[in-house]
Amino acid sequence: MQTTRRELLAMLGAAGVSTLMAEPLGMPVGFQVYPVREALAKDFAGTLKEMAGIGYKGVEMCSPPGYVSSGFGPLTKMSAAEMKQIIGAAGLRCESCHYVFKEMKENLDERIAFAKELGLKQMICSSFGLPKAATLDDWKKAADTLNGIGEKTKKAGLQCGFHNHHGEFAELGGVLIYDELMSRFDAKLVKMQFQVAVISIGYEAATYMKKYPGRILSLHLADWSSKEKKSAPLGKGVVDWKALFAAAKTGGVKNYYMEMDMGAMRESYPYLHGLKV
Repeated sequence: MQTTRRELLAMLGAAGVSTLMAEPLGMPVGFQVYPVREALAKDFAGTLKEMAGIGYKGVEMCSPPGYVSSGFGPLTKMSAAEMKQIIGAAGLRCESCHYVFKEMKENLDERIAFAKELGLKQMICSSFGLPKAATLDDWKKAADTLNGIGEKTKKAGLQCGFHNHHGEFAELGGVLIYDELMSRFDAKLVKMQFQVAVISIGYEAATYMKKYPGRILSLHLADWSSKEKKSAPLGKGVVDWKALFAAAKTGGVKNYYMEMDMGAMRESYPYLHGLKV
């Protein structure tokens, strides 16, 4: 017996899963754990359930060993299998995690093993950690190193990615560092996670998804109030979210994560959930 699309949608709605289909790109809305790290360290399961209660269905972790100094120390006692079980019990899925460059260079095999046990699809280098005085050659060297790391993660069935901050949108010798990185990274080995917050310094995510189609793997979402000169909940700032997600359809985006404080993430979810693109 054949089932029409309308009947299927009705059945999915009755089953309580229609929310998944209403969100941009047909992807569940996720959140990055860094902004809620203090709560997470105190009550891992409870904080995840609280976020799931808001409506979030995806979570992007930070590698506990790499982020010990940032408050993730208590989570180092947890195995990947235990972490995966708790995440799943909260009604969330985790397919991406941030790693610091140092641990990817020095402990890659162990981190890959952890990633596979956790069920990840992506290992994201959160930053090169280069000083402000770094030269363009320093950035090139770091990019070449990440290409090598990406080759190893690919063999393990994991996609390597790189997360930008504001620093990649500075110029050195008339060259935008971000563009230099894109020319240096192997497009198959290292994808990009674009931090939308760079709108605060005049750079729009949609522009770069169009410029580099297929190379933007993931997004970190945040809005910006030009009037108040500070981060704002989604829909209350200057980001054109419809244009952003329209560009994301061809940009290669596989997931997106809110990265704001708890209050802003709570306020932003309804806006994003109801966004028609």
